[in-house]
Amino acid sequence: MFTRVGQAWPFYSYRLATLTQHSKELDRTFRAEMLNLVTDLEGSSEVGGLFLHPSERAGGLGLLLARSRYLFIAMHRARFGDRILAELRGIIDERGGSPFWDGVAGRFFGMSFQEADYFNAINGNQFIADLMPKHPVYIAMLPESARSAIGLPHPSGRAAMRMLEAEGFAYEGYVDIFDGGPTMTARTDKVRSIAEAIAAPLDAVGHEGGDRALVATGELASFRCAFGRVLHTAAGVSLDAECAKTLGVGPGDSICYVWS
Repeated sequence: MFTRVGQAWPFYSYRLATLTQHSKELDRTFRAEMLNLVTDLEGSSEVGGLFLHPSERAGGLGLLLARSRYLFIAMHRARFGDRILAELRGIIDERGGSPFWDGVAGRFFGMSFQEADYFNAINGNQFIADLMPKHPVYIAMLPESARSAIGLPHPSGRAAMRMLEAEGFAYEGYVDIFDGGPTMTARTDKVRSIAEAIAAPLDAVGHEGGDRALVATGELASFRCAFGRVLHTAAGVSLDAECAKTLGVGPGDSICYVWS
């Protein structure tokens, strides 16, 4: 997670826009789709990619891991921006290259997609500001391979896109400047697992039944999150023994939870 993007250097995105023009002589209206280089998302928080071993991806563990980040944000709300984003990997071909990069930025940088992506990860994207043309890019002038990749997630990222949509994220025309993948955005306080997070004192430990929930405790480096069962009591909530043991909490401690 990144509390604020664009603080050390600009955070660039392409945003899809439409320019409508009308010719009276021809009696025709032309609509041209363009990519504009913008820093609209500067100051937003970002949830990055999650890497889960293939053997651990069954049973909704990826979803629980993803949602645990939102509980962290809910418990440290002042550290995060009013908008939150998630960049999804774009279309990558069988050679490991990006049709979007090859059709757009690659023409100006003299480096492959892999080289540019690695350089960005190590050094930041100031080189984008130095070399990327600032004029709008007319989509009709791009090769079909690049056009068809705009705003599409990599097949392996479709499940992640659905999870983000379930949390309230939406695709609003922002795409990654490297591979053209969609950037999903949401108002931080409207994200489901943040808006529905409940802070409560732990009144008791060990009970039968209860509703399934994602439960968290601790601050910053001591933050912990686990799956458990929560039951309301007169003085707070009760937590099943296994979850309480995993989190290292007992009666009198504070927890934050969201229903599963």
